[in-house]
Amino acid sequence: MEPKKLNVQLRTDQGKSASGRLRRGGKIPAVVYGHTEPLAITVDAHEFRTAFRRITENTVVQLTMPEGVHEVLVKDYQQNHLSGQIVHLDFYEFEKGKSLKTRVPVQLTGAPVGVKEGGILETLMHDLEVECLPKDLPEVITLDISNLALNHSIHVRDLLLAEGVKALNSLEQVVCVVAIRKAEEEPKPAAEGELVEGELAEGAVAEGEAAEGEAAEGEAAEGAVAKGAVAKGAAAKGEAAKGEAAKGGAAKGGAAKGAAAEGGEKKRKGGRDREK
Repeated sequence: MEPKKLNVQLRTDQGKSASGRLRRGGKIPAVVYGHTEPLAITVDAHEFRTAFRRITENTVVQLTMPEGVHEVLVKDYQQNHLSGQIVHLDFYEFEKGKSLKTRVPVQLTGAPVGVKEGGILETLMHDLEVECLPKDLPEVITLDISNLALNHSIHVRDLLLAEGVKALNSLEQVVCVVAIRKAEEEPKPAAEGELVEGELAEGAVAEGEAAEGEAAEGEAAEGAVAKGAVAKGAAAKGEAAKGEAAKGGAAKGGAAKGAAAEGGEKKRKGGRDREK
């Protein structure tokens, strides 16, 4: 894999304020560490974006400094989540001629026959940890899955790696699998005598309305009875008043008759006295 090249500068000013000034000036603060003393450097932001469309750990980078060239890997980076700009870089300097350990992306190609048969492709591994010399480091591990059948899988042991590249993952680890889709459960029909929830709800509403109607009829009947009772009471009071009036009239008539009788008696007594 052809290494990428970057021109970098050493920096002496460190800290948040100095890093902020560098970013505003179009530079990315970075650090180089590994088998030598750490170095604080700056990278031109535009040059880095042009060289790296995608940042991976397995890309060899040649950092050109005034005192020489350092071959490194991008070990880590920090990114502004709002603007997407790289705000800091960590480079790992490896020793030439010695094996290094890093991660290489796994790229799947082709359409599995198992998917055409109704299966679903599940990718369980996106990168592979390898050990090799820097010159043998692959950029990507390509895996053709066109012949992957339904309910079959590919393991790390099935990967074809270049000579001098050793996989550090377990050989039994699954890279991808075409799984069988789970059948959707069909709703069971309601048994006889059983009602669906909607019917139960409708029945409950109907019963409630019927109960309300009966209650209203009961209240109307009670009101009619009450009105009848009031009317009867009023009639009874009227009859009683009439009786009392009749009794009063009879008493008055008796008293008048008595007074008339007494007057007649007095007149007879007066006539007898005159005759004497």
